[in-house]
Amino acid sequence: MNTELALSIGSKIREARKNKSISQEQLALLTIIDRSYLGRIERGEVSVTVEKLAQIAHVLNVDIKSLIP
Repeated sequence: MNTELALSIGSKIREARKNKSISQEQLALLTIIDRSYLGRIERGEVSVTVEKLAQIAHVLNVDIKSLIP
């Protein structure tokens, strides 16, 4: 796992989520991702799959490319 990449993607997800005023719990429910797992994604503790990243981008209504450094 590329820790630097995971941290960067997680940070971008958190920033996009906060810009939309969506709580972590709300995003987890809307993307059907466990809230604790979503928290680990945002903290860069795990690598997110392309499928999950696409779900998150869709729910946040952002271009998936904006979540990738």
